[in-house]
Amino acid sequence: MSIGRRPRDLAQLGLVGGLLALSALLVLVPANPVEVAIHGQLGRIPAASDPVWVVLSWCGSWAGIAAVTAAAAYAGWIRVALLCASAGAVTWALALFMHQALGLHQVSSAGPPGGYAFPSDEVAVVAVLTVVAAPYLGGWAKYAGWGLTALVGVAVVHLGGHLPLAAVGGALLGWGVGTLFHVVWGAPDRRVSEVIIRDELEQAGLRPVSIAALRHRFLEPREFAVRTADGATLRVKVVRRMSRRAGAGYKLKRLLAVLDVQDEPQLSTPHHEVEHEAYVTLLAERAGVRTPQVVLACDVEHAPALLVVRQVPGRRLSAMRASEVDDELLAEVWAQVAALVRARIAHHDLRAKNFLVDPENRPWLLSFTFSVAGAGPARCARDLAEALVSVAAVVGVERAVSSAIRALPTEQLEGALRNLLPMALPRRIRAQTENSRFLVANSRFLVAEVREALADGLGLPIPGFRSPVRPITVIGLLLIGAAVYLLLPELSSMDEVLRAARDANWFWLVVAVLTGFAAVVLSSVSVQGSSTIPLPFWRTLAVQVAAAFTGRTTPGGAGFFGINVVYMERLGLRRPLAVGVTLLNQAGTGAVAFVVAVIGVFAVGLSGTFTHLSLPTGWPVLVGTVVVLVAAGAVLASPFGRRRLVAPSLEVGRELLEVLRHPVRALQLFGGALGYLVVSGLGLAASLAALHPDVAWVAVTVVFIIGNTLGHLVPSPGGLGAVEAVLIAGLGAMGVPATAAVTAVLLSRLLTYWLPVLPGIAMFRYLQHKGVI
Repeated sequence: MSIGRRPRDLAQLGLVGGLLALSALLVLVPANPVEVAIHGQLGRIPAASDPVWVVLSWCGSWAGIAAVTAAAAYAGWIRVALLCASAGAVTWALALFMHQALGLHQVSSAGPPGGYAFPSDEVAVVAVLTVVAAPYLGGWAKYAGWGLTALVGVAVVHLGGHLPLAAVGGALLGWGVGTLFHVVWGAPDRRVSEVIIRDELEQAGLRPVSIAALRHRFLEPREFAVRTADGATLRVKVVRRMSRRAGAGYKLKRLLAVLDVQDEPQLSTPHHEVEHEAYVTLLAERAGVRTPQVVLACDVEHAPALLVVRQVPGRRLSAMRASEVDDELLAEVWAQVAALVRARIAHHDLRAKNFLVDPENRPWLLSFTFSVAGAGPARCARDLAEALVSVAAVVGVERAVSSAIRALPTEQLEGALRNLLPMALPRRIRAQTENSRFLVANSRFLVAEVREALADGLGLPIPGFRSPVRPITVIGLLLIGAAVYLLLPELSSMDEVLRAARDANWFWLVVAVLTGFAAVVLSSVSVQGSSTIPLPFWRTLAVQVAAAFTGRTTPGGAGFFGINVVYMERLGLRRPLAVGVTLLNQAGTGAVAFVVAVIGVFAVGLSGTFTHLSLPTGWPVLVGTVVVLVAAGAVLASPFGRRRLVAPSLEVGRELLEVLRHPVRALQLFGGALGYLVVSGLGLAASLAALHPDVAWVAVTVVFIIGNTLGHLVPSPGGLGAVEAVLIAGLGAMGVPATAAVTAVLLSRLLTYWLPVLPGIAMFRYLQHKGVI
């Protein structure tokens, strides 16, 4: 067995120890009502099922330890039997020691006179047996063991022996002791020794002579170089974990990038992944793709799966200088990619490091881990887009694009053009741009440079903006909206809210509708002030009307960014400049909102408007504030914070100061942003005026600006739910009755924010037809 240790167990041991200590501290205070309620509900389980719960509790006693030990010894697993027996005994003893050290946990007058013990020794024993035995038995044992642990936890609570917190503490204790045993004695699947690899190769008849471990990166498969008796050189890849990690986050980004999202084939185990890679590699080799020959793909008991291929001498394309990559080599690279397309194989990992150049200057394709056989045109087009970015990071944009145009058909390059978007490419492809020697501006713009150069080379326009809204997105938005608009009135009374809406003053409701459309006009003025190049007013206004549809129906307003960037690209702005204009507009609006909120809060506060506002005080608030400030300072001081937060913020700040040197642009940007916020706030005030006779217009506007800014920090379409909640709380602090506040907020959001989405849909289709976006 590949018995060994891993550093992750130490980190896991520290985490479990901290959680167990926290649970122990909670024992020293009276049980909270939620815990008592859970205890009471589990106690009401019908008494007819008590025999089942009693038997389950026996699993965590000496009987359970003895049964598992005997079963392991009978099966010949002496090591497992000894570990289970010792770990079970240690855990049981520690649980009893904690009982004596912590005493009894008093619940309430309804509980037993002495209280309840912490932690549950039954749950702890079952948990430690699961943690210790699972690596030897496989994944099914882990899931079954933790399921049994949960049932035992329910049993001890139902039978009245422990509180829910004691069951949680027992699981943590067992988890911690089991992890400690892994740290001390080791466990299977923790390391791969040369002995294991030699044994597997000898069983396959390959006769290894020497085995040398190669350098590898964290989380990537380990590799070994093997010399056989017949003089051949092999490369062994050890796959201990699944590499195909494209999850919901990547699919969401591709959805927002308006590309067709296709699910990746699901693989069950690392062995399945190895077999899949070997299968697709053989298909590619048969189709004429130059790739190392597969020798062996096997699963090893109690050890990771192995993939063995013939070693090809050469250098990775990522390690070569641009001067070493001639036009003939580039043509061969594209010939290999074209062969993949003809064979309907999508590689999905065409990084420069996966192109190997042999001594004869011929490229080889490596690592088909993410590959898909029988791929359609969309997958192959994404492959080509990945290859374009990878080659451009090595030889530059112009050479990569021109060589691809000479070697590949136009229809294939058109498909790649639609995939050349940062959100459409996985992180492993975009990461290559960070070390590109051919990028003058920020590395994130390399994809945009490739996209623009390819569009120019093909004589095609940059692909237009397609709606990121899908039918499932609309359905989800409607369901969330329905939930929000049905649940918020519960703060008051649904009947009273409906009655107030029916009796509302229609004049003020019409005013609220007009403010919603006027805000869109002012938003277009703000966008004009963000650009150093004059933008046509009416066309910009039409795009902002369409953005009311795309921006308010996508999380984080992604549709607003997308439609404005594509619109400016169609006007001739390069993508980096178009992105900068959009970000500057958002930064300007945010700066104006912050200034207005600070000034407005103090001004309105001095007038005594917020009569029902109460702020929490005391040392917990002070400690929480200090913790947040320290955490924020640590993040900003870290390399990640300096690179991703501080540097971009300083750059945007300099651009905002530069705008102040141009009075017309400053008036457009900041004046338009101020007008947008104020007019939108007046829409809320008008909705409230339709219901409530006395309206503090300035205070309501300030409440709107604060609520709109904070609510949109939540990544839901249009800040749905969060904005409404903050606005209702703000109006309540002003003393507005609950019914009027809820009704005014719901009407305002419906009339001023969501109603402009309808003409936005029509304008979006019109602009698409005219080629504006």
